Amino acid sequence: MEKAPARPGLVLFVLILVAAVANLNLAVANVALPEIGRDFDASQTQLNLIAVAYSLGLATSVLYLGAIGDRYGRKLLLVLGMGLSIPACLIAGFAPNFEVLFGARVLGGLSAGLAYPTTLALITALWSGPARTKAIALWSALGGALSALGPLLSGALLEKFHWGSVFIVTLPLAVLALALAALLVPAHVNETTDPVDNFGGIVSVVFIAALVLSINFAPVDGMGSLAIGLGVIALAAGAVFVVRQSRAAFPLYDLRIARRRTFWVAGLAGIIVFGSLMGVIFVGQQFLQNVLGYSTLAAGASTLPAAVAMVLVAPQSAKLVETRGSRLTLLVGYVFIVAGLVLAWLTWKEDVAYWVVAVSYVLLGVGVGFAGTPASRSLTGSVPVDRAGMASGTADLQRDLGGAIMQSMLGALLTAGYAASLTAQIANSPQSGNISSDTQSVLTKSFSSAADLAERYPQYGEQIITAAKLAFLDGDQHSYAAAIVVVLLGAVLVFFAFPRHEEEKKMLAQYNSIDSVRSEASGFGSG
Repeated sequence: MEKAPARPGLVLFVLILVAAVANLNLAVANVALPEIGRDFDASQTQLNLIAVAYSLGLATSVLYLGAIGDRYGRKLLLVLGMGLSIPACLIAGFAPNFEVLFGARVLGGLSAGLAYPTTLALITALWSGPARTKAIALWSALGGALSALGPLLSGALLEKFHWGSVFIVTLPLAVLALALAALLVPAHVNETTDPVDNFGGIVSVVFIAALVLSINFAPVDGMGSLAIGLGVIALAAGAVFVVRQSRAAFPLYDLRIARRRTFWVAGLAGIIVFGSLMGVIFVGQQFLQNVLGYSTLAAGASTLPAAVAMVLVAPQSAKLVETRGSRLTLLVGYVFIVAGLVLAWLTWKEDVAYWVVAVSYVLLGVGVGFAGTPASRSLTGSVPVDRAGMASGTADLQRDLGGAIMQSMLGALLTAGYAASLTAQIANSPQSGNISSDTQSVLTKSFSSAADLAERYPQYGEQIITAAKLAFLDGDQHSYAAAIVVVLLGAVLVFFAFPRHEEEKKMLAQYNSIDSVRSEASGFGSG
């Protein structure tokens, strides 16, 4: 039996608008990175951290805040998140240095952590049956499309305004979303009265933050000890989290549910799907501006084909999930994602034509459009409604932890490949003896630093830029190759571990029956 809220179109519009604020804020920084790098004289690692900061704040908080929303009110978190996003945008827009900008982006991620998981949790609580699948398809596709449209909007702003404008542009949307959410979104729908595992929530924050930062610092000279220390903290916190959740009377993250194949396989599959898109956009924006010399507007516009493809494919994805199952739909998505990545790996060179770049983005957009719906829908279908925050938190981790890990990993490979290539070029140069260690440090710091040096010494400008472009291309080749390997491993996982359509339907019906019995036994009732 299907169910839907009163005024379902308006309610879904508000929830997608809230998600839009989070997704746009997530994506707007990438196009501005070259300008931020020049303004702050930032290293490639600092640029990676700015790009990943929003994802870091969001990914670390969604599990904990999702559970708090299940207990104390999802609408409350929705409104608080939109309210907090306003000062976060303003601080980022007027940040005077790297440290303030990084902190503002983390704060923005935390504000999204309040609001974003709540959107999918409310879709799960308010809709059921095929209507829920269609709502999730729209939520997933439009969220992904807005992530891809973020660079276009940023590029247009950067043609006329300071880079800070890209962080302020979502303010009108945030104010509108705040007002509409307060007026239209139902409150207290199928929420739990179980206490929140606050200790588990704090441990989850430490675990995810240490993991992401460890990946970012791993390739940086002089940061090896810090990266290892953070990695040890991540492993320890992860172990504590698992032990805590297996023993807690009211776990933050119910491991009995997490072990369900329709849950954990879909969760990992989604991390790879959304992470691949965000990782390629992150590296691709720098490639288009640094290597091809695109303007910020042209570079931002380059992702438009991916956004269009995601929106067009979403309805077909919802139909395919209902008729052929999540497994096949995920695999179809993976095929297109691999095709897009392979095309980028083979063709994104210094002389590549834009139409080839566009085809790569179309393939990626089609892949994410197909795979995004089953990745999110399988999570929500595998949990009881009163634990929707767990499913929505995991769905958000697909985007945000996936994006943070893939951006960190691809950024780390880009950083290491760029520095190694430029160091080798300097060592093999006839003028290597005339290049001081300080100059070499500036050249290998980032493409932006090399470009600044070329402007200061125009007599060597062409040589410096040529070497920096070659080094960047060496670095991004490592990034694309790693992304291909990750996606192929994800496809293998889905193929062998995710249940086929008929088995999936039986599993979901069984889970629903088990959860209904548990709810009745615990005296659960909707709030």
